[in-house]
Amino acid sequence: MATLQSPTFEVSIGGTFNSIHSLVIPMEIAKPFLDAGHTRVKVEARFEEKSIAFHAALIKRKGNILMMFSKNNQKTLGIFPNDYFEMQLFEDTSKYGVELSEEFEAVMMSDYDAFQQFETLSIGKQRGLIYAIGRYKNSQTRIDKTLILCENLKRGIRDPRQMLKPL
Repeated sequence: MATLQSPTFEVSIGGTFNSIHSLVIPMEIAKPFLDAGHTRVKVEARFEEKSIAFHAALIKRKGNILMMFSKNNQKTLGIFPNDYFEMQLFEDTSKYGVELSEEFEAVMMSDYDAFQQFETLSIGKQRGLIYAIGRYKNSQTRIDKTLILCENLKRGIRDPRQMLKPL
């Protein structure tokens, strides 16, 4: 079965909702994904010679479809409000709706008990923890934080604010 993908389209920050962190996605672009039950998508955005890929949610709000577009993504592309740039959506085939770092995956696969506990968390908590660990630039820090997460999961800690803190 082929994965869904949209045609390339132009979009700008702000628009209808005048937010510097959201994009209004045209209904004709979002509809095939939503009709197929996909509320999360993989995104490729291009501006001039730069491009980025990331995962995002399609959010229904007041009859429109929105997507959050972080300040960091804006900075990476070098865009400002009211700049038009190209975007293309793809079906998200990842398990958690976000890319796993190699370090996170390796540590989780080496600790079966912690992985089983991780799998019992809601998909949103899983994704949030993966994002939190993935934000660290240093590979060793990602490994250390994932090890702390594993230990805290096995201790029964379920509060996301406490899960990455050593005891």
